[in-house]
Amino acid sequence: MHKHGGDVYRNVGVIDYSANINLKGMPESVIDAACQGVKMSFNYPDVECEELRKALEKEEGVPAEYIRCGNGAADIIFGLVYALKPKKALLLAPSFYEYEQALRAAGCEVEYYYLKEETGFTPDRGLIDAIKNDTDILFVCNPNNPTGVLSERDFLSEMVERCRECGTYMILDECFIDLTGQQDKYTLKEWLKVYDRLVILKAFTKLYSMPGLRLGYGLCRNKELMDLLRETSQPWSVSLPAQMAGLAALKEKEYVNDSLAEIARQKERLVSGLKEMGIKVYGYGANYIFFKAPEDFGKKCLERKIMIRDCGNYVGLKKGFYRIAVKDEKDNEVLLKVFREVL
Repeated sequence: MHKHGGDVYRNVGVIDYSANINLKGMPESVIDAACQGVKMSFNYPDVECEELRKALEKEEGVPAEYIRCGNGAADIIFGLVYALKPKKALLLAPSFYEYEQALRAAGCEVEYYYLKEETGFTPDRGLIDAIKNDTDILFVCNPNNPTGVLSERDFLSEMVERCRECGTYMILDECFIDLTGQQDKYTLKEWLKVYDRLVILKAFTKLYSMPGLRLGYGLCRNKELMDLLRETSQPWSVSLPAQMAGLAALKEKEYVNDSLAEIARQKERLVSGLKEMGIKVYGYGANYIFFKAPEDFGKKCLERKIMIRDCGNYVGLKKGFYRIAVKDEKDNEVLLKVFREVL
């Protein structure tokens, strides 16, 4: 069974570094909006998420009709697979497990393009060449999860061109891109107008520290696909508290700017600390850091009430690879102290 990070329910009393949530926590305005949504939940939520999509139109700079909201980005992933019914898919390995889970559940054949440790788990030209005429769908995450490696826009643009040649749907997961602080440099939103088989995934989960509310969305200009998603998805998948929380979150500009600045500071401190201990660090494009350590490292940390993400169960990885979130200064002090003890 695949295990996710963030399992605080079976690990009570730990400092959770396994789920890379914004270190600032959920904004008070978002909490208040969600609570107001609970009070109003004697009504059904808006099945079209109309007000939220209009707000996202301004935020993302794409027409509201390009936007489909869901119960987290995972809801959009599963919806896309069920709607498209692909026969053959191409995935990076390692990468986010839900892509494979959705594809396997739909009976799709999955091929992997394995990232190499010796090249820092950076996607290369071979991935573009691996897209064939019979590749129905490609899932790519930027920055990749769990490796934290960012792919350059020119490289991803070549990938879109290759997908267009082959008629392949390209699902580009940008759920972490806002946490890089360089989203305008890396996003492929401008390609939405060019290629109607490009879908970009986004979520409120990490940036606004609201994973428990479940709110994500997909961006695509393909009206036929959007209509199909509507038909194949359950109605009312986005609760009223989640919709109201999303509207409040989009107004939190100062919170986002402060968060990005603090994440950058704390990330630099953590990366320096890990390297000083002789730990091999790979990607850290967003608010998480991917590294290599002894195979029993995670277990020993958990014994000291620090829970980190053991990535040994990802396809393409083995025991000894880990991911940690970037948290606040107080928790990071504890983390580095425990790491030194364990090593």
